[in-house]
Amino acid sequence: MLKMYGFSKVNLAARGHTRDLRVLWALEEMQLPFQVVGMDHPAHDLNTDAYRQLSPFEQIPSINDDGLMLSESAAILVYLAKKSGLLIPGNLAGEAQVVRWCFAAMNSVEPPLLSLMVLDWTADGSCGKHRDFLVGWVDRVLTNLERWLADRDFIATKNFTVADILMAHVLYSGIKDERLIAPYPAVVSYRDRCLARPAWKRTIETYCARVEAG
Repeated sequence: MLKMYGFSKVNLAARGHTRDLRVLWALEEMQLPFQVVGMDHPAHDLNTDAYRQLSPFEQIPSINDDGLMLSESAAILVYLAKKSGLLIPGNLAGEAQVVRWCFAAMNSVEPPLLSLMVLDWTADGSCGKHRDFLVGWVDRVLTNLERWLADRDFIATKNFTVADILMAHVLYSGIKDERLIAPYPAVVSYRDRCLARPAWKRTIETYCARVEAG
């Protein structure tokens, strides 16, 4: 059975927003059987030689699928989609669009959001110019995303795919101040439409019941 390595305990600020939720959501959508291997982050479960064989950068999530070991949430989602034949088109052109938007979520949308979040966690009040730059970067990305979503329900194809799981989770976990996203109604509607899916609601409920804050 597929083993999914996810948090059993994580710091309070991150709880409910961690990247293992992307894999858990995909598995719930696909209705694939799996076992959660809980990792205690404060107890340094990720910082062992054994876990580095699964995840070289000591990160969550990772999977062991009958000996196939894989880390990086986007890579895992594409693998699961292709293995199951779900949440990804069966033709090369459609698959390319899904992969394109998986990369976009990770490489174009998440970096400015994450950079701004880290700055706000760590700033001492002297980084106004730096923050203005990051807010401008976020606005540029969200403006382009707003344009793309103006007449689309989902990001890559007409149907919900693993690219939507990644993009919706980036928007959910990467934006702590709703004022950043409020000027982009199509982006807000898209995010909320994805998060309204029953599989996501079951995923986050189960996660919150299982994962401790520590």
